[in-house]
Amino acid sequence: MNLPRQISEQIKGFHYGPNATGVNLKMALEGVDWKMATTRVDSLNTIAELVFHINYYVEAVLGVLKGKPLTAHDKYSFDLPPIKSQADWEQLLNKVWKEADEMIEIVAGLDDSKLAEVFVKEKYGNYYRNLTGICEHSNYHIGQISMLKKIIREASEQA
Repeated sequence: MNLPRQISEQIKGFHYGPNATGVNLKMALEGVDWKMATTRVDSLNTIAELVFHINYYVEAVLGVLKGKPLTAHDKYSFDLPPIKSQADWEQLLNKVWKEADEMIEIVAGLDDSKLAEVFVKEKYGNYYRNLTGICEHSNYHIGQISMLKKIIREASEQA
């Protein structure tokens, strides 16, 4: 078994499907325009903030895979630049798909031995933990996105 290819397929499955959850990010965001993406429900994060947050970590890990230093900090992971138009929303989505595609390709080409190596610092664990962690973390948030989409749609139908 080629474990990096399997992890790559998990990342691909999260973004585009198919996967064991039956939902993927592309599917969850179908029909979501910039207004829905930025609608706040109570004190919850918006769909746009969650999409940014998911990709924040993809971008961070992707940078390390490309040989760059790890510069991400959890405290900035929800610092979404303002989304004031459909063009802004589409720009964010295009970035998400581009970086997902890059990560899928790079991870598929990793050597099995890379997965056991320390990811930047001991405290972050190894590459395996961080790559599979991307999938676990992202699936947690896709549930939130799906629920927010449903709540926002139902509220607009009742208005």
